[in-house]
Amino acid sequence: MFGNVIDNDENTLIDRAVSGDEGAFTLLMQKHEGRMYSLSLRMCSNPDDAMDCVQNAMLRIYKSLSSFKRQSAFSTWIYRITMNSCLDELRRKKSRSAVSLDVLLETGWAPADKSNPERETEQKEKRRVIDRAISELPEDMRSAIVLREIQGFRYEEIAEMLDTNIGTVKSRISRGRERLRATLLENKELFDELSGKY
Repeated sequence: MFGNVIDNDENTLIDRAVSGDEGAFTLLMQKHEGRMYSLSLRMCSNPDDAMDCVQNAMLRIYKSLSSFKRQSAFSTWIYRITMNSCLDELRRKKSRSAVSLDVLLETGWAPADKSNPERETEQKEKRRVIDRAISELPEDMRSAIVLREIQGFRYEEIAEMLDTNIGTVKSRISRGRERLRATLLENKELFDELSGKY
């Protein structure tokens, strides 16, 4: 029941924004701006580029809001636009920049131990290797990996955001994981615990 209240509230804001209510559009974007920025930062790894992508995505959303057909969740639609904005930026810059993987470190590896300088140095080196491994993935694999492993989206949502089918998404994630595993296992001394991961 509570979810329906949220959906109705969001639908009302969408209706008002389509009718030209800029305040309603601002409220809509405030609800999603944090996650849009997080997604952009993970894809671009540069705060300035990430903010540019978010601003570009918001402009695209504003211009095309009347074409939103409500066949999917509004959040899925705007994250798809945000992802496309990021991919455009990456292509434009021909950048292979590193992707920050704080979430992977939090879920897969222990955080740095400040009381143990050797452990802290090892964690920094792990992060550097992981960032490099992600940044070297082709854009299609990187997008799928970031959306699944970092942002936690379901396969169905990723397929919709990337405008492809679920089989393709699963294939990209699987191939991306294999590439990550190969790169990370080149540094076996750092990633002994990877036997079951990637």
